[in-house]
Amino acid sequence: MAAAAAQRSTMGTVLRVTGGNFLEMFDFFLFGIYATQVSHAFFPSENETTSLLQTFMTFGAGFLMRPLGALFLGAYIDRLGRRRGLIVTLAIMAMGTVLVAFVPGYATIGLLAPLLVLLGRLLQGFSAGVELGGVSVYLAEMSTPGRKGFYVSWQSASQQVAVVVAALLGFGIGRLFLPETVTAWAWRIPFFIGCLIVPLLFFLRRSLEETAAFEARTHRPTLGEAVRSLAENWQIVMLGVMLVLMTTVSFYLITVYTPTFGKSVLKLSGTDSLVVAVCVGVSNFVWLPLMGALSDRIGRFPILALFSLLMLVTAYPALSWLAAAPSLAKMLEVELWFSFLYGSYNGAMVVALTEIVPASVRTSGFSLAYSLATTVGGFSLAISTWLIRALDDNAAPGIWLSLAAACSLIATFVIYRTSMARRVSAMAAL
Repeated sequence: MAAAAAQRSTMGTVLRVTGGNFLEMFDFFLFGIYATQVSHAFFPSENETTSLLQTFMTFGAGFLMRPLGALFLGAYIDRLGRRRGLIVTLAIMAMGTVLVAFVPGYATIGLLAPLLVLLGRLLQGFSAGVELGGVSVYLAEMSTPGRKGFYVSWQSASQQVAVVVAALLGFGIGRLFLPETVTAWAWRIPFFIGCLIVPLLFFLRRSLEETAAFEARTHRPTLGEAVRSLAENWQIVMLGVMLVLMTTVSFYLITVYTPTFGKSVLKLSGTDSLVVAVCVGVSNFVWLPLMGALSDRIGRFPILALFSLLMLVTAYPALSWLAAAPSLAKMLEVELWFSFLYGSYNGAMVVALTEIVPASVRTSGFSLAYSLATTVGGFSLAISTWLIRALDDNAAPGIWLSLAAACSLIATFVIYRTSMARRVSAMAAL
């Protein structure tokens, strides 16, 4: 009875701490679903590809702020506490969400419209730079012995719930309103809903307790000390960037980019693309905790090596097969295959990253590595759009995905098959 109550209490903590992740990915995914409508509202152009590129560049601009958020907010969390930091990141993220939701279009306020949307994305990027790290470190430090991979995997799993909810909202709005109405104003409805759930998320996070691991630490580094420690461990940070790269590129391609890729490139219906997005979100949600738990049993290395290798060799062939004769069934098969590879790899990767970063700067170190990789991965939408046009190949995003997988595979072998492995094992025990 006591064990069951403790289990419920632990899972309740997981739900409270991952709520901010839900909001972040909910808003990010909406950008992908309504990229065409956002481009018409804020970046009007006679050329649709140019308009989409401007939209995706604005989407990517938020990622440029992530390293700054990782450094400054990460140091704040490492010094003053996990709980307090997660409340601050949620507040900043909420400000960005409100801006994107309520800014009038270009036709109403001219150049001020895209500038305000850009400001909203920059605020969200600054907050998101440490949100994932803060949540992952919190989950790692509150996890029960031998189950760290399982608990940390819920950081990513919560994002998949956001993907599914956003896609279902997009599907419902597409059924309730005419296309011209969606383009005119109805695309904003899900963004308004995101604003409405912010008070609930604040309530949930305020009830969190500080982790015992943080309270037991006698020295809390200042910003200067954190920067020096990260500089001294720059090799670990760069290996962390490479380790994360497959996760960020694959995630944004199979979730945020899927609706646009399906409609604009493969010429499938918007409904078909959203159906695929929902299935991908559900699939990700299943694989992430399963593989996180499996990594607790067999180790991180076998999972990281196998699934980065599979992504490397199958990404372009799979997209070529899809682009040759696009259909809903084929797109679903390809996206679910990528989902299996992404969910399996990421289920082990996130906890692995918490284990290789020095404990004293765990949040800032994790967040800096993750945000630098996400800065690259966040431009995957723009890079994919450009590659398709430059190479005249609808399967070109597969080249970018294979390159990211190659970087992660190299990092995996360097981390776990060199003298650094002993250091990783020692840090994982902290």
